Amino acid sequence: MLTPDQGFVLKTVEERNIKFIRLWFTDILGFLKSFDITPTDLEEALTEGIGFDGSAIEGFARIEESDMIAWPDPSTFQVMPTHPTRSDSARMFCDIWMPDGVPFPGDPRQVLKKALKEASDMGYIYYVGPELEFFYFRDSKRTDFLDQGGYFDLTPLDEASELRKRTVEYLEEMGIPVEYVHHEVAPSQHEIDLRYDDALSMADNVMTHRLVVKETAQQLGVYATFMPKPIAGINGSGMHTHISLFKDDRNAFFDPDDEAHLSKVGKQFLAGILAHAGEICAVTNQWVNSYKRLVQGYEAPVYICWARRNRSALVRVPMYKPGKEQATRLEARFPDAACNPYLAFSVILAAGLKGIRDGYELPPEADNNIYEMTPEERRAANIGALPEDLHEAIQICEQSELVRSTLGEHTFKWFIRNKKQEWNDYKSYVTPYELERYLPII
Repeated sequence: MLTPDQGFVLKTVEERNIKFIRLWFTDILGFLKSFDITPTDLEEALTEGIGFDGSAIEGFARIEESDMIAWPDPSTFQVMPTHPTRSDSARMFCDIWMPDGVPFPGDPRQVLKKALKEASDMGYIYYVGPELEFFYFRDSKRTDFLDQGGYFDLTPLDEASELRKRTVEYLEEMGIPVEYVHHEVAPSQHEIDLRYDDALSMADNVMTHRLVVKETAQQLGVYATFMPKPIAGINGSGMHTHISLFKDDRNAFFDPDDEAHLSKVGKQFLAGILAHAGEICAVTNQWVNSYKRLVQGYEAPVYICWARRNRSALVRVPMYKPGKEQATRLEARFPDAACNPYLAFSVILAAGLKGIRDGYELPPEADNNIYEMTPEERRAANIGALPEDLHEAIQICEQSELVRSTLGEHTFKWFIRNKKQEWNDYKSYVTPYELERYLPII
């Protein structure tokens, strides 16, 4: 017996003459994977799942246990945007299962579902709204700017207006509402913000967003990258993530009587993020390059503190607007858009929920510029710092029971192993900096 969603998918595929259905899922690092099926196999895929070889997917399975089942989620069905190369295709995200009917523990989507179940058991629905920043370059081998625009600049400085416009059109064709679109601080840097949604839908939307941005750029002969810090000396690209919990259709973070209009639950959630920021940083900022962005001077956070107006803080509480109680939220400013969104949203949620469960006390607000404070002043204010590089982040993460339990043993082990290999590869690489600095003098 088909569900209404499954029936809708089959009917739409027939009526729209869809020839290929792309089944999407992600590996542990957050790279999008896909294979196509035809309408002939669609009903079976919807009702029984469809098998594939998982042995080549990072974090999925060893050769001797390579069989996996991709189970399409019909609620994620979308016809791909109408242009010459994709007008006859649709896509669905999949959950990955083992052949014996057990959810696969290395599937990032299942990890997030488990985290959301814990929130639901506490009575909460978890909403997020990410701001994804990225660069346009002439090609993938050189960091040649398309423009010399700055924050909110309009044409003629911003040559990428058509790129952004077409990208937004494609996203909205796929049912992904966009809230803001603008030029960012650095030359050729841009931002497309997605409208608030539940965390699972948003993780799916982030994966779609990144693909649409890159494919649209490719169509118009340029290259888009979400690399956190592609060029030294200018701002990097982050993914500021707005967060709220709802309970019984009301924003659990709102308190009309609090100075910051933040409830006890909101303060405890925020305190949880601050307390565990160092532990979860390897997940929210998972690449060697991520830590080139998390340095002083480029609007990226370095120190673990919160504030309302201070944008050097790790987490910001946006100002309350009368009549906008539902918009009360936290803004985590440390993640970057090159993370695995399923895992990043999971560990942020886990940190916040632990703050609620254990009644964490929120430290005082940092109402001055943390960058201008001396180390002694920061220590006196009990303001810690994020890990300085991936190596330090891995060491802290590896000892974290919170991250281990949130990701699950399988995903946690694969993730740590992959990050250690990345660091080992990086530390043994002789960089152009070393050659330029030392070769002429040593």
